[in-house]
Amino acid sequence: MPLITLPDGSHREYEHPVTVAEIAASIGSSLAKAAVAGKVNGRLVDTSTVIENDVSLAIITVLDPQALEIIRHSCAHLMAQAVKSLFPEAQVTIGPVVENGFYYDFAYKKPFTPHDLEQIQGKMKKLAAENLSVTRTVMSRDEAIQFFRAQGEEYKAQIIDSIPTNDEISLYKQGDFTDLCRGPHVPSTGKLKAFKLMKVAGAYWRGDPKNEMLQRIYGTAWATKKQLKAYLQRLVEAEKRDHRKLGKHLDWFHVQEEAPGMVFWHDKGWTVYLLIQDYIRRLLRQHDYQEVNTPQLVDRSLWEKSGHWDKFGDMIFSTHSENRDYAVKPMNCPCHIQIFNRGLKSYRELPLRMAEFGSCHRNEPSGTLHGLMRIRNFVQDDAHIFCTEDQIQSEVSDFIDLVFKVYRDFGFRDIIVKLSTRPEQRVGSDEVWDKAEKALELSLNNKKLKWELQPGEGAFYGPKIEFSLKDCIDRVWQCGTIQVDFSMPGRLGAEYVASDGSRQVPVMLHRAILGSLERFIGILIEEYAGTLPLWLAPVQAVILNITDEQTEYAKKVEAQLLKNGFRVKTDLRNEKIGLKIREHTLQKVPYLLIVGGREFQHEKVAVRLRNGEDKGAMSLAAFTEILNAEMAEGGQLDRSPKTHTFE
Repeated sequence: MPLITLPDGSHREYEHPVTVAEIAASIGSSLAKAAVAGKVNGRLVDTSTVIENDVSLAIITVLDPQALEIIRHSCAHLMAQAVKSLFPEAQVTIGPVVENGFYYDFAYKKPFTPHDLEQIQGKMKKLAAENLSVTRTVMSRDEAIQFFRAQGEEYKAQIIDSIPTNDEISLYKQGDFTDLCRGPHVPSTGKLKAFKLMKVAGAYWRGDPKNEMLQRIYGTAWATKKQLKAYLQRLVEAEKRDHRKLGKHLDWFHVQEEAPGMVFWHDKGWTVYLLIQDYIRRLLRQHDYQEVNTPQLVDRSLWEKSGHWDKFGDMIFSTHSENRDYAVKPMNCPCHIQIFNRGLKSYRELPLRMAEFGSCHRNEPSGTLHGLMRIRNFVQDDAHIFCTEDQIQSEVSDFIDLVFKVYRDFGFRDIIVKLSTRPEQRVGSDEVWDKAEKALELSLNNKKLKWELQPGEGAFYGPKIEFSLKDCIDRVWQCGTIQVDFSMPGRLGAEYVASDGSRQVPVMLHRAILGSLERFIGILIEEYAGTLPLWLAPVQAVILNITDEQTEYAKKVEAQLLKNGFRVKTDLRNEKIGLKIREHTLQKVPYLLIVGGREFQHEKVAVRLRNGEDKGAMSLAAFTEILNAEMAEGGQLDRSPKTHTFE
């Protein structure tokens, strides 16, 4: 007689083994209709799962956040069924859930076309409307291999053959289609109501370029049609905000084939880059950081000692000179330890905060490169804090305050915090990891922050807190991080003299606020659609003359604003004023200052905003006050009126 404990603490007892679906039905017909899975003692299961013992149970409904992954995985199976129905010669391989949707890789001799995708999606809708039952069966490993080979599904047979176990293999059947899967899945295809196929791409079998190329069909799936519509609208908005297009349109940067994954910064884009770097630099000085700079090429032996060579060897660019192998620096931490090791440190010198705008190179696969968001050469606002174990709490606490301050200054308010714990491949003892994880958890709880746990997602040398930004169209960007490392300093010989005279290994906190500066600029471009706030705008105002008679006055206005520390330019071209206004509005310049005969005569400027609002004519002193007031609302550290020059 299983006793079922429900989330509200209530209990239900049954006289015989019972399925999750039957329990849902006994609670209410509406719950039974909405159920897509169950959560038994914390583990997601199918609604057909039979419960024989006392357990805790939560019924997962369509609108439950945990249902989304089940819906998307089930949609992948639905798509595979549709493909097999329309293209029987196609072989199915793997079809996992990804962010916002799913994909499935197919081996098929002909390229799938947009028309094919329309057909596949149409077939999926028909199969969903048939409300086919989805049932789970199990086979032995050998039986499953024979089953798929008999159907000509050689890839599925290879997948099962590579599973290093003799355990039973689970399969899911819907209609005439059976697929390999661990599940869980929706109880019937009728639960899948909101999906859309997005695109086709190439993908190597098992991700290995030496293997055959497959066709990957991507789709998106949601619990409701309303959610699907909102997501598709976000994609439209994201397209408008694409930093690659805006970067080209605004003449900020470009990338080209001769330097894949590396950025050519133009004047205006580099101005923004330096503004952000200068902001971070001055903030670090206020928080007692040293700024250092370390070499780009470092002998391979250092990376072997630190553990990076074994962990990231394939992603490290290397070169050879005079019988020595060098790594092009992929990260800064081992180099910072070399600076720490120059001269024996005392406990009185700790914490020692060491920062670097470190240029790093990583050999990212060419297929993953994406504008500023995924590149091979990037600069991190990187820093490492060498401290004692007793200082971890205060340092992490101060860093959390710093992170939130920076994000607020850049206009981000919705911050997601996650704690990532030990991965399978790691260095250091479990005892050390216990201490590190507890230290970060305590810091978060002391701050009374809401946070999520990410088991197994820590760095190989230590756990970490991750800070992610949610942008204006609900995309999440992971940026900041702080990691507790008890291992690497010892591996590289770092030590200090403790108060009792003994030699001790310092704790090393790896931390970054923005992460990659390039990527953060890409995020800013998309967040603001290129319309950056005044303090970040590469050009804050443009002075436009109407005729040549105002040329000298326009230059005088420019000189005065430059003297006051603002970034301004003149446009003295012999063009119609309407054309010049339009061009600079499209370039998203915050203020357009128009000077004609009347403005020249009365020593004023006609002020127009980039959104088209006309502020009328005013004196240059009045306009300067407007600029100062708006600058004071931005990310400036010194808010006094005349300290807005960025060096």
